[in-house]
Amino acid sequence: MGRKIGVELNIDVTKIDKAFIYEGKKGKYLKLTSFIDLDEEDQYGNNGMVTQKLSKEAQDAGQKGAILGNSKLFWKEESTAPQAPQAPQQAFAGATEIVDSDCPF
Repeated sequence: MGRKIGVELNIDVTKIDKAFIYEGKKGKYLKLTSFIDLDEEDQYGNNGMVTQKLSKEAQDAGQKGAILGNSKLFWKEESTAPQAPQAPQQAFAGATEIVDSDCPF
């Protein structure tokens, strides 16, 4: 079991570089990246920021995606660490030890 979170993204759409909007099978898409710190909030209650993801070529050329907004953690579910399976105790209750002297270990 893992941890689950709910994150609200708030972006300024006027900062989107439209050159990186691409055509997909079902519409036009924009890749975003969110950097989230689950343990800390800024002075406004935000846990991170949202940036526009650029193409590899643009990144290799030194371009950086614009900071479009913030990310805010609004829900967090902590799960307990998975416990090691326990061997059934009753299955071995009446068993006797068998020693085979020909066994090398």
